[in-house]
Amino acid sequence: MTTPLEVGPGSSAADPEAVLAGVRRIEGRSLSQIAWSRLKRDRVAIAGGIVIVLLILVAIFAPLIVKLLGHPPNEFHQDLIDTKGGTLAPIGRFGAMSWDHLFGVEPVNGRDIFSRVVYGSRISLLIAFFATLLSVAIGTTMGIIAGYFGGWVDAVISRLMDIFLAFPLLVFAIALAGVIPDDAFGMQGDALRIMLLVFIIGFFNWPYIGRIIRGQTLSLREREFVDAARSLGARRPYILITELLPNLVAPILVYATLLIPTNILFEAALSFLGVGIRPPTATWGGMLSDAVAFYTMPHFMLWPGLAIFVTVLAFNLFGDGLRDALDPRAR
Repeated sequence: MTTPLEVGPGSSAADPEAVLAGVRRIEGRSLSQIAWSRLKRDRVAIAGGIVIVLLILVAIFAPLIVKLLGHPPNEFHQDLIDTKGGTLAPIGRFGAMSWDHLFGVEPVNGRDIFSRVVYGSRISLLIAFFATLLSVAIGTTMGIIAGYFGGWVDAVISRLMDIFLAFPLLVFAIALAGVIPDDAFGMQGDALRIMLLVFIIGFFNWPYIGRIIRGQTLSLREREFVDAARSLGARRPYILITELLPNLVAPILVYATLLIPTNILFEAALSFLGVGIRPPTATWGGMLSDAVAFYTMPHFMLWPGLAIFVTVLAFNLFGDGLRDALDPRAR
């Protein structure tokens, strides 16, 4: 027998009709449960999240995927190139697409485009994630300090943000990445280039999230729970870490998901300009740069461009949905 306080089959936790009918008890929900219930109703955001998970899995298991469905990314296939016609174009329709080469092959050298797109996801996502992590760490620290302490501390940090925002980042990135030798700071090769790009992209992008966190902190520091912590003798580090930081998780997560696609595009732009990861390592931007010389063969440019487009779109859709789900005023 079902009592008014018991759970009835097929009823929903948030269904008011079920509560009035006496088949569901009223249950409190945490903020994370409310956000998840909103997010899972947003099919567009969930689709973007699924694509992001698939992209991460592709980047992690790139060697296995290439072993099953492709060829090594730097392996030449000269037998698939028309050396007699003078154009050095792939033999066959659509860039020699086949079951052995799902996306076709590159002109001149015949490298497998599918394998290079798959391996390129590793570089793009790795740089974007770590650059975002660096920006979030610096921006959150500076923003929360500026917003809470105010006064001259806020003025100094705010002017520092203005300087970074006015800095010609792309020009500086091109200059710095171009002059750093192939062996520096105890690293060399791809590891050095990845570290350099993470530093350039992450270090100079922190003011964007810093301004957001500063504005949120200015509002939170006047709330009752902060005054209560002060009245109980809590020290400033305790208030910053225990009282303010947990209430800033939502804007941090939202902005991080929106910053990742921006960093992907920035890395692709640097690789396109020739100051990113050095060849023959596969990157999406580097593939687009190589494809410019073969503009009459659109398949060569299509696949890396499509990979960038899908990745950026997925992160933006998921970020928008996450922002709406974490907004307490949203319905």
